[in-house]
Amino acid sequence: MKKIIFALMMVVLVSSCSSEVDNSEKNLALIENYVKAVENMDFDAMDLYLDDNYLGLGPSYGDSINKTQAITNWKSNVETLYEKIHYDKSRNAAIKIVTGDNQGDWISNWAELKIDYKNNRGSVIIWANSIYQIQNEKIVKSYTFYNEADVLGQLGYTFFNPDDF
Repeated sequence: MKKIIFALMMVVLVSSCSSEVDNSEKNLALIENYVKAVENMDFDAMDLYLDDNYLGLGPSYGDSINKTQAITNWKSNVETLYEKIHYDKSRNAAIKIVTGDNQGDWISNWAELKIDYKNNRGSVIIWANSIYQIQNEKIVKSYTFYNEADVLGQLGYTFFNPDDF
């Protein structure tokens, strides 16, 4: 009987030592609050959610931005471009990367966004995917994907190949 009790204690001890903390719910709430901050154009809240060493990547290959640049860009866009931003059909999923590069906790957000521009420049609807890496209850990295050409097309821009002229 002592051997069985010892074996059970060892199983409990080993399983409690090897279990990782699941921060999924906390991380999902963080991203939901960050999305609200973007919608409300609340730069102070955005500043709280982004880590000081934040790195934002996308939407184009090679685009990158740090925390200070991200907040400055949002402020500039709100002052000069955006009247309103609304996340519609926004969905989040928690993911844990356990091997290779970018290990850690991630939240992926898929959304249909409606952006109303100032000065009667129009509105656009885009499908966007943003993936956020979370560490210590802060966003440390994000990748954002959307079709920039589609946005410009909805605003009335036309594209042409200069070699055709």
